[in-house]
Amino acid sequence: MAFQFSDSHIADYHTLGYVVFRGILPTSLIGELRKSCEKAREIAHKTRGKQAQRLQPIAKFDVNIQPFRDYAELPELNDAVHRLLTKQHSYCNLGKPGTEDYGVCGVLLEPGETPYCTAWHRDWRDNLPGMPLSDWHANYLNLDFFNQVNCALYEDSCTWVVPGSHLRRDLPCEARRFPTRPIEPPILTGQTPEQCERTCLEYCQSMPGAVRLFLNAGDFALYRNTLWHLGNYIHYRKRATLHDAVDTPSYALWRDHIMKASEERTKAGQMWENPNQLAA
Repeated sequence: MAFQFSDSHIADYHTLGYVVFRGILPTSLIGELRKSCEKAREIAHKTRGKQAQRLQPIAKFDVNIQPFRDYAELPELNDAVHRLLTKQHSYCNLGKPGTEDYGVCGVLLEPGETPYCTAWHRDWRDNLPGMPLSDWHANYLNLDFFNQVNCALYEDSCTWVVPGSHLRRDLPCEARRFPTRPIEPPILTGQTPEQCERTCLEYCQSMPGAVRLFLNAGDFALYRNTLWHLGNYIHYRKRATLHDAVDTPSYALWRDHIMKASEERTKAGQMWENPNQLAA
């Protein structure tokens, strides 16, 4: 059945913090993107090791970019993104040819040797040293900012989220679970792959209210990266998921400002602010 946009997509996005456009990519495009991502996997493993889980930005590397351009120009997907957000929101930024601007779009891959899990986090606030939290708190509800994409080319169940957490500050149970910064990922040192897999799963499940996001090939997931979320990856399941921001001019300017501010604060020794302490 062809994809059809509905009001429920809008409701899901605003209440849950994520929405999935099911089967929106045509099968022919999935096939072409898979071919490009095979090359991306080879490059990632060659340059960054077998455990590399992403190649980003994709336009920087020697892969066939044309399928990504076709993806960026897909009429049904552009229409859905614009109806959900606004016409100034755009996905699959491939940068400017002939310059060192390579955009944001990349591909997320399975680790090559053993399972791996990121730390639970809310983007920028919890994974950028030096981030001024007053700026994050002032903007986390801004729909021009913090919109992120996972578009699956194979079945993908790697992403976990806490629905609705994008609308609020941390609950007491969340603050108790992660009282300090930086947030630690699960400890996997010295474990067999099977033990790593179990440890990572238990870490995912340890967050109150966490659910797993299931995507089929050709599904486009759009989510607020101010949600509590993480990625949990297993080495025996093939993955190629396009990862990107849904950008706006104001968000690009904000990112540039925040990166500079965070770098200055880090140089001055202001590495991490703790949102739990600020709320106390």
